[in-house]
Amino acid sequence: MTDTNQVAYLSGGCFWGMEDLVRQIPGALETEVGYTGGSTPNATYETVKTGGSGHAESLKIVFDPGKLSYRHLLFEFFRMHNPTTKDRQGNDVGTQYRSAIFYLDDEQKNTALEVIKSVDASGDWKAKVVTEVVQFREFWRAEEYHQKYLVKHPHGYTCHYVRRMQLGE
Repeated sequence: MTDTNQVAYLSGGCFWGMEDLVRQIPGALETEVGYTGGSTPNATYETVKTGGSGHAESLKIVFDPGKLSYRHLLFEFFRMHNPTTKDRQGNDVGTQYRSAIFYLDDEQKNTALEVIKSVDASGDWKAKVVTEVVQFREFWRAEEYHQKYLVKHPHGYTCHYVRRMQLGE
C-alpha cells in the first residue's frame, strides 16, 4: 500500500460474495474480509455468526483513488447487494448481514450520504435504501479460511452479483 492509496470498509451480506466481486473492480488493490461495527473485541466467526456481537461481516478494501474513486466504489457496492433489505441478503438473515458503510472521515461520510441520496433518487431499487452510515471503529480480520473463499472454492455459496443499473452516477 502506498501513501496515496485509500481504504474503505463496507458490509453488504456474506463477505465471500462481496469480496469476490470487489476484487474484480479496476483500482481495487487489496481485499480482506473481517468483522466490524460491533462492540465485541477480538471478533471471530463463532461470535459474529450468532448475531449477538453487533459486528457485520465486512470487507476492507484498499484502492487506488487515481483509478477508482470512493464515490464509484460505493456505486459498485450498491450494484452488488440489495441495500433495501434490513439485516438480510438472500438467504442470509441477521444483523451480521446488514448493509453498512463504515466511514473513516467526514469526506467519506458525506460522499456516502450523497451516494445514498443518488441511489434512492435513481429509482433502480423499488424500496428505500436502509444502508447504515457509521463511523469506523475497529476491524477484526476473519479467519484465514474465509479470505478469498470463492477463489479457493469457485462453486461456493454466494448471493451476490452485479446488477445492471443506472444509479445516477
